[in-house]
Amino acid sequence: SRGNSKYHYYGIRLKPESPLNRLQEDTQYMAMRQQPIHQKQRYRAAQKMDGMAESASNSNPHTTPEQSVAAQCQHHQQFIDVTHVFPEFPAPDLGNVLLQEGFTLNDVKTLQVLYRRHCEATLDVVMHLQFHYIEKLWQSFWSPKAPSSDGPTALPSSEEEPEGALPKDKLITLCKYEPILKWMRSCDHILYQALVEILIPDVLRPVPSTLTQAIRNFAKSLEGWLMNAMSEFPPQVVQTKVGVVSAFAQTLRRYTSLNHLAQAARAVLQNTSQINQMLSDLNRVDFANVQEQASWVCQCEEGMVQKLEQDFKLTLQQQSSLDQWASWLDNVVTQVLKHHEGSPSFPKAARQFLLKWSFYSSMVIRDLTLRSAASFGSFHLIRLLYDEYMFYLVEHRVAQATGETPIAVMGEFGDLTSLSPTLLDKDDISELGTEGDPGEPLVKRERSEPGHSLQDI
Repeated sequence: SRGNSKYHYYGIRLKPESPLNRLQEDTQYMAMRQQPIHQKQRYRAAQKMDGMAESASNSNPHTTPEQSVAAQCQHHQQFIDVTHVFPEFPAPDLGNVLLQEGFTLNDVKTLQVLYRRHCEATLDVVMHLQFHYIEKLWQSFWSPKAPSSDGPTALPSSEEEPEGALPKDKLITLCKYEPILKWMRSCDHILYQALVEILIPDVLRPVPSTLTQAIRNFAKSLEGWLMNAMSEFPPQVVQTKVGVVSAFAQTLRRYTSLNHLAQAARAVLQNTSQINQMLSDLNRVDFANVQEQASWVCQCEEGMVQKLEQDFKLTLQQQSSLDQWASWLDNVVTQVLKHHEGSPSFPKAARQFLLKWSFYSSMVIRDLTLRSAASFGSFHLIRLLYDEYMFYLVEHRVAQATGETPIAVMGEFGDLTSLSPTLLDKDDISELGTEGDPGEPLVKRERSEPGHSLQDI
């Protein structure tokens, strides 16, 4: 079919059981430029559990729709981490506040056991890429009046489990208490970080576009599913739970967008003529003028900036692969932040580095634009990828330095009181409190779909 001055070809793919799939890791970036309609229909059919005949018509006529979906999920499991070990949850710090209100330690222990098993069931469902079961799983835990037998929603039994389950009214009352709510949020951070590491174990590794789209659709549905399941809970409880889920969904969107950028950039970095043109254009950039203008704002050491410039040109000249560029970027972060390791100022220094990196790169892009550089499109794409990957590296460094998960570090800056004191100092809090909507996480932003613009570049 013809559209937007391009021809689109449908139905061209490898069979899920084909041995050629093993070669896809090196060539997957080519497939990222296509969107096989029949595969997207399969995911919609799997979620809606109807209209199976439509997707079946695109596969082997002797294969049932359920078998087609199962085969695709099995094929996609090679791109996720099915060996991930689920960390233990911390114990809630209760003090004596609950005992004064007539609740026993057995009630708390029951909630701990049941919530752990609920999270394990969530992990198992995601690990098998059965995203459509999450809604039923959440409904069965938060709204036990309407349990569902369609899917793995029943909690397994155990000899260690206290007798019975918590009634819904007692569950609601327990969740109102700040120690329980804080403990549950910590557990959610651990759970959703594990899910991110399972679904996207390597943000640079090529993955099928159908898996990427399935993850994005999953992220888009999460908040609505949880709010429906917890419709009878107090707003404070729902807000806390949805805040972590929103951070999880945002992380999935960012990482899938980063992965898409990586595959588009991989094609540029493997093109010798484009690399030579980029080198030629970069050598015309007036870096002395860039440094002069940026130094007043960023106050970076001139020697460090010159070294980064030389290293960047050398790495580009060597026609380095995407993985080699990733190592170079990681070394830059290490070099810049090494003086702040072990210091309470580490998170602030990391955020300042991101701002300075972005400012310098924007100045270089500005110079290339004014010179009408032939390789501007390639530089723009590379800059988008490197900025996003720097953000990814820094959030993990800060998480490691503070003992938090990356989701906890990056996802909930709107609620300053929920963060560890080591993440923000008084100056940060005063600065953040004067701008924007205090109820909206500052880093909560959904990337625009890369789509055809990257293909054009």
